Amino acid sequence: MKNVILSTLIMVSAVFTACKGQNDKAVTNLEPKVFAEKIAASGSAQLLDVRTPEEFSVQHLDNAMNININHTGFDKEVAQLDKNKPVYVYCLAGGRSSKAANHLAELGFKEVYNMEGGITKWNASGLGKPVKNNEGITLEQYQKLVKSDKKVLIDFYAEWCGPCKKMAPYMEKMKAELKDELVIIKIDADKNQELAQQLQIQGLPTLILYKKGEEIWKNLGFINEADLKAKL
Repeated sequence: MKNVILSTLIMVSAVFTACKGQNDKAVTNLEPKVFAEKIAASGSAQLLDVRTPEEFSVQHLDNAMNININHTGFDKEVAQLDKNKPVYVYCLAGGRSSKAANHLAELGFKEVYNMEGGITKWNASGLGKPVKNNEGITLEQYQKLVKSDKKVLIDFYAEWCGPCKKMAPYMEKMKAELKDELVIIKIDADKNQELAQQLQIQGLPTLILYKKGEEIWKNLGFINEADLKAKL
């Protein structure tokens, strides 16, 4: 009986490892410049923007098709693509496209390329065309915001960003605790893509600390409460 159970566990483990290996092999993460080079070399790439239609309308890569990863019809829409040809995937900062790329591999796509850092890093790398946002704040307004007698901490985030959500509770707590010495300003990167491009924001969350209008510290990615307080 023990041998049967052991054999079953080994088989399950082998199948899981094999499936994981196939997905890992199918998905390749690329820096924006390499991503752009591969698209250009392919001639007619299957280029997939997995953001919302609203984000897509503000800025997207040339010849990209828009299929929202969070839409219930995602699987049905991507079924129209050729699974035997490479597919190139991107989003705003890389989170949603990574999820989409792995899902495409699970659906049987043989070759999937995910752009690391998304269109945010694409812009910061100098590859993007200038973005014009009707909503959001201007660079001039931003520069006025960071000039204060107190230190100013800018928090670039997005509603869909996992690390941003994880940091949100203690960011709100610190906003109240440190109000006499620090101003915390949250800026939605989705609604301020032009500003993010101008400031060369490469990913989310991005925190920027200012003192009298001068940048004195910057952090890309998750940071825990204790480490953040130490920096402030």
